[in-house]
Amino acid sequence: MLLKDKTAVITGCNRGIGFSILESFSKNGANIIACVREADSNFKKKIEDLSKEHKNKIDIICFDLEKEEEITKGFLEIKKIYSKIDILVNNAGINQMSLFQMTTLKTIKTVFDVNFFSIISFTQKILKILSKNSNAKIINISSNAAKLCSAGRSGYAPSKAALIAFTKVLSKELGNYKICVNAIAPGLVNTDMMKETPENVVNDALKNTPLKKAAEPEDVANTALYLASNLSNHVTGETIYITGGV
Repeated sequence: MLLKDKTAVITGCNRGIGFSILESFSKNGANIIACVREADSNFKKKIEDLSKEHKNKIDIICFDLEKEEEITKGFLEIKKIYSKIDILVNNAGINQMSLFQMTTLKTIKTVFDVNFFSIISFTQKILKILSKNSNAKIINISSNAAKLCSAGRSGYAPSKAALIAFTKVLSKELGNYKICVNAIAPGLVNTDMMKETPENVVNDALKNTPLKKAAEPEDVANTALYLASNLSNHVTGETIYITGGV
């Protein structure tokens, strides 16, 4: 098991890419702190079943990434349970698709608050625990939208581009601590977010994809597993694109 005896914090892991990462890490022996806004009975049952099946510990911590006081509260709860963290996966994020002239500044600020500033805040706090442990890993889930900069992504694309820049800066600052910081930038992934995207946009994107298909959440999770494990100990400051060849 690639993550045996490791402890991972994963945000936004109640569905889609985040839940697939949680499943993959659980199968590979990690204890997990599952950070979500809300945990319904269905999610709690899935977590209970995973924990029993893989004989690991999975704690659910609920807080809202849009609110700084909630982020602080969430971190303090984590700190009570664990004094050492090995892996941080910043996966939580929100989508946005609307033409710039029809998008309010408030909407763009909200996208940045969740997709970028909340990650800055949460990472800064988790580093108080993470930096004590060499060979720790930080994985930021960005998006290929940061490179494509398609119409309608005036908030989303810049927020994800900022996350890639932050990843590179942090990798240089934390290198002396042997902490690796990397990003994953998926293209189309078969999740609820893709289903919320207009059909013509999805079809156009698939036409420009050499593999002619969307990724599955497991494809992203497998890359996250590699970056979280000792297989990637000399990989830092990188962004891995999972786009089917786009």
